[in-house]
Amino acid sequence: MINEFITYLRDTKGKADNTLVAYKRDVISFAKFLEGHSGRELAECKESDSIAYILELNNASKSKATINRKLSSLRTFYDYGIETGEVTENPFSKIKSAKNDKRQIEFLSIEEVEKLLSLPDQTVKGIRDTALFEFMYGTGARVTEVVRLKFEDVNLKMNFVTLRDGEGESRIVPLGSYAQKALRRYRDTAYSGLARTEVTDDSYVFINFRGQPLTRQGIWKMLKEYGAMIGIEDRMTPQILRNSFAVHILQNGGDLKTLQELMGFDDMSVGIAYLSVTNIRIKDVYSRTHPRA
Repeated sequence: MINEFITYLRDTKGKADNTLVAYKRDVISFAKFLEGHSGRELAECKESDSIAYILELNNASKSKATINRKLSSLRTFYDYGIETGEVTENPFSKIKSAKNDKRQIEFLSIEEVEKLLSLPDQTVKGIRDTALFEFMYGTGARVTEVVRLKFEDVNLKMNFVTLRDGEGESRIVPLGSYAQKALRRYRDTAYSGLARTEVTDDSYVFINFRGQPLTRQGIWKMLKEYGAMIGIEDRMTPQILRNSFAVHILQNGGDLKTLQELMGFDDMSVGIAYLSVTNIRIKDVYSRTHPRA
């Protein structure tokens, strides 16, 4: 039923490839939840299952924008099921979309990023921390993608990295010269001092003194400690570095479509939120680019 639904969206509704990927991911994610929650299949879903799913998303601290996107995907999926006779009613039809909060996006100035990157010392830990921060700021990777990163995902010759989200999805992003240099130095001079063993392709990139991969909590704590050194402890989180990556690209003339591909978000409203905090003005872009401006 899922494959037929995606075919319908592509051939009948003319949905873009990125939209198709998001719809399919949302439906598959719900199918997994449904199986674990009630043992039912998609065609057997009840309204109580849909309510339980929304509660699960809220408990997982998913943003309202993410929840609304998933709701839209699942409503569309079950509307299609009604049309094809697979189901008799839409279990998500009575669930209202949440009103999105207009949250302020926190990010660091370029000067603050430079101060952060200058803090680690020349010990094996400091060399690792420099590589970690350069990588996070240089790629805009999610912290979950950082902790999953293995050396087989990093191509230091061609300067790109494959980021994996843990749900079977991945994307390839460029690796800037600063991140590439820091990673190479870390791999060649500091990694074995932490791991007590040599690097292999299957080795996790960012590890602790026990040779175990860093955790999300470990990275969060590390950033707080460094942030305290320059008086920005309250603002220093993995998401802040990801936000800074996005905002600085837009401030320097990057476009939303490219940013979406680099950061791997499905909902373009996320990109618009980043754009809203930059000093890029639509009128200025129009004046510079349109032949009849």
